Amino acid sequence: MTLIKTLVLGLACANTASAWGVLGHATVAYVAQNYVDSATATWAQGLLGDTSDSFLAKIASWADTYRTTTAGKWSAPLHFIDAEDSPPTSCNIDYDRDCGSTGCSISAVANYTSRIKNSKLSKTDRAEALKFLTHFIGDITQPLHDEALERGGNDITVTFDGYSTDNLHAIWDTYIPQKDVGGSALTDAQTWSRELISAIDSGTYASTKKSWISGDDIADPVTTATRWAADANALVCSVVMPKGVGALQKGDLYPDYYNSVLPTIEMQIAKAGYRLANWLNKLHAASVSKSKRTERDEVEERVALELDGREFLPAPRPLSHAKKIRELHGYDCGHDHH
Repeated sequence: MTLIKTLVLGLACANTASAWGVLGHATVAYVAQNYVDSATATWAQGLLGDTSDSFLAKIASWADTYRTTTAGKWSAPLHFIDAEDSPPTSCNIDYDRDCGSTGCSISAVANYTSRIKNSKLSKTDRAEALKFLTHFIGDITQPLHDEALERGGNDITVTFDGYSTDNLHAIWDTYIPQKDVGGSALTDAQTWSRELISAIDSGTYASTKKSWISGDDIADPVTTATRWAADANALVCSVVMPKGVGALQKGDLYPDYYNSVLPTIEMQIAKAGYRLANWLNKLHAASVSKSKRTERDEVEERVALELDGREFLPAPRPLSHAKKIRELHGYDCGHDHH
């Protein structure tokens, strides 16, 4: 391994500030676009002011770009939830334990679900909510976005395909997907999405796709998003690091580890897209049935006018060691991810 190779990977990490990478998030969006109802697509296109066939894919990584700005720095903690479990022995999500006082991916899904339903908010605010939801539903399906250990793997040093990096998280987010697909452009995402859609319709995922969205309820987004996070977090123990961190640091992760985890990465991307479509279909259906207003709707709308998401947070707790580390790093990561 040369110094040049190490520097190239480091620079690539620094320039790829996207969970699942730009490729993964755009693929999630294209899968979702395939499964949204035509009326839902028109509604979303109207909010975004984009009638193209990439209306969700174009904004899928907006939240990652936004968090790097001065105005958007506050949103960095919303991209993950730090499960304070003990992989590979035990993997589990506890919302009260794991969602910090600055928010997390679960509270963010609840927050922006509430905001996009609120007709009293401006079109700009609801478009922003759609951008956040498109991204965070993707984030939640990435197992290391649901894990506190070493900042979600950001501080785990590994070697992949001859390159050294101190960021296992980046390997999952970006390098394995790009190694599989061969690029990160929207055209690459479209190609990958077609393969995943075929698997959902009549292939590998046809018999399990209904289970991915079973029980999803826009009226209870915290419970729904917690279930999504728990589903992905379980994979930290069974797929990401089944033999612990040390085993990942013995030799190159390519090709054996790559081959062992790639099917899971593909499944999680497909799952995120299918869930996102179902969520948006439900949100649109709710938006067109406002004539059947309830007292709960009125309360939600009043709250959402002043919304920073805090009403969805669990009761405050003293900062754990993992959350102190997050705070120390400004809720960002060593190179790029989370």
